[in-house]
Amino acid sequence: MLLQIWNKTFYQYRKFDGQHFAEIERLINDHCLMLIAFRQRSIEGFDQEQEDEGKVKHVFKAFEEVLGPVGAAKFLHLLAPLFFPLLDRVIAEAYNLPLVKIGTNADKYRRFMRIVKEQIKTLGGEQTISRNPLKAIDEYNYCKYTKEWI
Repeated sequence: MLLQIWNKTFYQYRKFDGQHFAEIERLINDHCLMLIAFRQRSIEGFDQEQEDEGKVKHVFKAFEEVLGPVGAAKFLHLLAPLFFPLLDRVIAEAYNLPLVKIGTNADKYRRFMRIVKEQIKTLGGEQTISRNPLKAIDEYNYCKYTKEWI
């Protein structure tokens, strides 16, 4: 239900039926060990030089092919809320990372992770923010870019 609410546009013309649910379950099973490892980490430990970027690209692409780019970002955030940032089309556009054809956005998401990691560092890190920094940045992005309140 949360995916359908958070990603209304994607599900407007797609069924959320038993087959789709089975595809999501398969994704979780196929990537279970990697997701458990990411769940135990913070984005502050996201390492551009080692294998993290390749793993992120791989898992994002797999989820994107079933859930679309927005659904993939949101679903991964639910599974590892301190590691995977939330992203939607408006926010991606604001960061000059417009989302395009399904299955081709993993590199943009990886770049967005680098941007968010740097934002958290600039703000003083997780300790200074004193709550989930990814959710705090998403709320800021939503207010600034989606609603244009600030």
